[in-house]
Amino acid sequence: MIQEHIIQPDITPKDLQEHWMALKQLPGVDEVEIVAPGNYPSVEELGRLTGDAEALFGVWIGPDLLNREFLDQHPHLRYVATLGHGWETFDTDLTRSRGVTVTNTIYGAQTIAEYAFALLMEVCHHISVQDRRIRDIDWTRPENGPEFCKAIIPQVELYQKTIGIAGLGEIGYALARMAKGFGMHVIGFSAHRKTGEKYAFIEQVDTLEELLQKSDIVSLHLPHTPATEHILNARTIAMMRDGAILINTARGALIDEQALADAMVAHKLRAAALDVLTEEPPRHGTPLLTAPNVTITGHIAWLTRESRLRAIDMAVDNFACYLRGQPKSVIG
Repeated sequence: MIQEHIIQPDITPKDLQEHWMALKQLPGVDEVEIVAPGNYPSVEELGRLTGDAEALFGVWIGPDLLNREFLDQHPHLRYVATLGHGWETFDTDLTRSRGVTVTNTIYGAQTIAEYAFALLMEVCHHISVQDRRIRDIDWTRPENGPEFCKAIIPQVELYQKTIGIAGLGEIGYALARMAKGFGMHVIGFSAHRKTGEKYAFIEQVDTLEELLQKSDIVSLHLPHTPATEHILNARTIAMMRDGAILINTARGALIDEQALADAMVAHKLRAAALDVLTEEPPRHGTPLLTAPNVTITGHIAWLTRESRLRAIDMAVDNFACYLRGQPKSVIG
């Protein structure tokens, strides 16, 4: 088990380890080793840490890891689990041929959807701006009295607005339910149309273009694949309604950042709020850092105590199902 370093103030390594120790209680598990490197290890370091383990937890799954060379070096490896919602593209035929089961953990749907809605509320009501203003004004001066109970930035009411959700997986669906509770009209687009009564309140459209044209707010909840890279670009942004709001808590590479910056400078969109960027951290910069009406946070939508512990519990449960011959959330 590769335990990532702690990057939040309300959790400790002990908290994480106590949840991982549930693995020891599973029938057939002889040894559990928790490795806590200072930073996420390179593929070479992962190779050394994996050794002759049969199951590997807590790694980011992609072509650099799950390839022929890595699997040749670890012939005993039969199970690989990420603590993320998904993975980068990898050779699924290869893992199947080697008998390697790959699992993910859909741990953060509620948390990430809440954060997406928090970003939306911030750009609609500017609470942080209003808070700073109240603190900065000297209220002992009588002439400043009229400044109280005054909004310096127009607010946006969400009731009866149309929100378009691109990607109706667990996160997108959780956001859809929140928006419905606010009295919003919800439309959605996914690569595969969702069926079932739970989706009845969502107007599903056939194309991203239709969603962009109909929405006052667009929230992205798609995976990053070759097909979705820069799915929002100069052409598709031009299709959006003038004054629309964009939210992205999925992957930065879904957006052509220069095209979005240009749209913000031109006031095509009212606001954009992003928890993800193409390069994280943005060591080489991004035009979005200086574009107007853009709110950026540091890929922390998932980072609650509840979600982090839930990820471990789900990973343990997935492995228990695998040992019983009933794997869940599996490729291979």
